[in-house]
Amino acid sequence: MGYDEVYARAVRDPEGYWAEAARAIHWDSPAQKILDDSAPPFYRWFRGGRLNTCYNALDRHVEAGRGDQAAVIYDSPVTQTKRTSTYREMRDQVALFAGALARLGVARGDRVIIYMPMVPEALISMLACARLGAVHSVVFGGFSAHELATRIDDAKPRVVVAGSCGIEPTRVVHYKPMLDKAIDQARHKPEHCIVLQRPQGPAELKQGRDISWDEAIDGATPHDCVSVEATDPLYILYTSGTTGKPKGVVRDNGGHAVALKWSMEHLYGVKPGEVYWAASDVGWVVGHSYIVYAPLLHGCTTLVYEGKPVGTPDAGAFWRVISEHKVAVMFTAPTAFRAIKKEDPTAEHLKRYDLSGFRALFLAGERCDPDTLEWAGKILDRPVIDHWWQTETGWAIAGNFLGIELLPIRSGSAGKPSPGYDVQIVDDNGKPVAAGEMGRIVVKLPLPPACLPTLWNNDERFKEAYLNAVPGYYLTGDSGYLDEDGYLFVMGRIDDTINVAGHRLSSGAMEEVLASHPAVAECAVIAVNDELKGSLPLGLVVMKSGVNLDKATLCKELVDLVREEIGPVAVFKKVAVVDRLPKTRSGKILRAVMRKIADNEAYQAPATIDDPAILNEIRGALTAIGYADGKAKI
Repeated sequence: MGYDEVYARAVRDPEGYWAEAARAIHWDSPAQKILDDSAPPFYRWFRGGRLNTCYNALDRHVEAGRGDQAAVIYDSPVTQTKRTSTYREMRDQVALFAGALARLGVARGDRVIIYMPMVPEALISMLACARLGAVHSVVFGGFSAHELATRIDDAKPRVVVAGSCGIEPTRVVHYKPMLDKAIDQARHKPEHCIVLQRPQGPAELKQGRDISWDEAIDGATPHDCVSVEATDPLYILYTSGTTGKPKGVVRDNGGHAVALKWSMEHLYGVKPGEVYWAASDVGWVVGHSYIVYAPLLHGCTTLVYEGKPVGTPDAGAFWRVISEHKVAVMFTAPTAFRAIKKEDPTAEHLKRYDLSGFRALFLAGERCDPDTLEWAGKILDRPVIDHWWQTETGWAIAGNFLGIELLPIRSGSAGKPSPGYDVQIVDDNGKPVAAGEMGRIVVKLPLPPACLPTLWNNDERFKEAYLNAVPGYYLTGDSGYLDEDGYLFVMGRIDDTINVAGHRLSSGAMEEVLASHPAVAECAVIAVNDELKGSLPLGLVVMKSGVNLDKATLCKELVDLVREEIGPVAVFKKVAVVDRLPKTRSGKILRAVMRKIADNEAYQAPATIDDPAILNEIRGALTAIGYADGKAKI
């Protein structure tokens, strides 16, 4: 069947569709009810079914004869280390570490916080929790002590598993002092901390509470898989940038395993045994879904990469990994490719590597501008597919489905809705809008398997944050439109829509225009306050390396370009040229923070920011053109 037939079937008969997909997973007991819709808006998939996610990710492949296949390849240019673990080796290491956790009292339903760099032990820790039926909550390595403390208080872990340090291209980030400070601040006190001692930055252990990884597994007894309910939580993942009480997205075991296994075959088009690489971090939802669980559920080889797209050692880093490890399909953020394009606009590094086995590139995490999509497609001569999803959903809301039917790629679009998602566009009053008209992107309830059933210990906040705005629908928080052919265009967060004298303008549309200029590597458009028109758009751009064009000329050309493409209604008059844009570590541009800086308002840098020092650079650039401390007037 083609995409249209598959999508229609999933909408017409969701229970039958997902019951069939569930046959690809090993169940200890089958579900008694595929979709429990008895208590809306709280829907649960595969009620009454029992399984173990770790068994499905490791043990069953060993038992099926794939034990000697590579499960995890660790490639760390920052430590000059490479290591491959087979499915049998991973199963045995995970079973042993699960035994170590059990020896410390961790059992089904207990929480374990994992605060680790990109090393195989991070995956082992997550899978060991799943093996026990414990609930893991991964906190991005290097998060501030305060943010870590809020998560400790919310999840109340029995044990914390941490690395002694993380390694960046130019520095070592010591995790243990931040962990100690977080535990001092937190009201809840974990009973034990297991610390993976890395030679680049070993940590001092606190007697009685802390034990080293090696000490923890020494003498431990390998633990069998614990059968859990499909509706039991697998993990909690806190949304980035939270302040105060964090929002803990809950992921269940059954729906998660079914949908992620389905996505590997139908969305990404990969086969068991092939190498799949998600160039992300286990601290993000991409790392959970597509470094750890989905590839292993599907029997693929997954890559753990401790490095950057540029600088470790150069802009050819990704091409080396794809070539060396025979990657079939890759998934990363558009910001990674913008960084490569900025450093190597003619893709000279690519010529050094053999990518003959590489089939497709998927991009997500930040809206992909058409210029970057087209550049990547041109240099790779392969499908480059933008797709869109969220921490809350765990897998793609929209995409292009290599394993079903490769649809024509439309630049600027995230593709068509995934089977199981009934995506609609509504206005501010919740009323449907016509094709091609901008509005709020919502998904009709019930959401498909793997999407969040609620927030950790906070059903009311779940309803308030996602469901109350448009009853019967999940509010994504993004704005965009569906064209007449059903392609979804995600134009930015609802808060990023710019209202100029009553005209609602998309920051994403203006960013497309700026990114189309041959001198621009990366850009962002933000709304700044204006006494006369309410708000006005302001552009920030990063120039490509080696471009011989003075900044004043570039700014004038960009203003003229927006006027020509969008029209005078945009009142686009100001551009700041900057060396880099502030981002989270997952690649999202911090537009809201830049907006506050431009308007000279107080702001709080999110814990997820990649480099806080950049905000001073942004303030300086904005002040130079009359904003921020310059108290802008046009």
